Amino acid sequence: MINIAFRLLLTFNATSLLVIIFLVQKSYTLSYFLADVANLDWLNTLPNAVSYVLYILVPLLSTGLSILLSSKLGKDDFKQSEVASIEHANNSFLPSYLGYFFVALSIDNSETLAFVYAILFAFTFLSQALYFNPLFLIFGYEFYNITTKNGTAIFLISRHKYKKPDEIVISTAFRINNYTFIERG
Repeated sequence: MINIAFRLLLTFNATSLLVIIFLVQKSYTLSYFLADVANLDWLNTLPNAVSYVLYILVPLLSTGLSILLSSKLGKDDFKQSEVASIEHANNSFLPSYLGYFFVALSIDNSETLAFVYAILFAFTFLSQALYFNPLFLIFGYEFYNITTKNGTAIFLISRHKYKKPDEIVISTAFRINNYTFIERG
């Protein structure tokens, strides 16, 4: 159960930037959403940037929470000489995220946004492939595609700066799914 909740949180983290870009592009501020709430007229005096910073704080804090909660996941390890190859994966996902940004900029209304976001969220969650979230980079994490000696392809999220396969000796890696692990610390 904790694993499903964690994967839902990671999926939200990975896809929420689409909504934020839409909100910023449409200039939807907090005063737009809270216009009918009494005693919040002062929101109209705030610069738009305040709303946008608060919007980005939601997935940023949520990403921090997911890092903290990762310790509740199942544990695995990587022993010396278990990894056959390693490839740095930070840059390989950037084109996908730029695609999300362009999609968000081309969406005209909130109904379309909700439909596109629901599809994107479902595909990201159900694919169970990778939970790439560029906000992990802000927390100092790196992304690696690893192939084990027995040919298994693994996605590793780690703060360590690995360069060679023989450097990968991990006593505790937390299992997000069978192909994705996060190494804390």
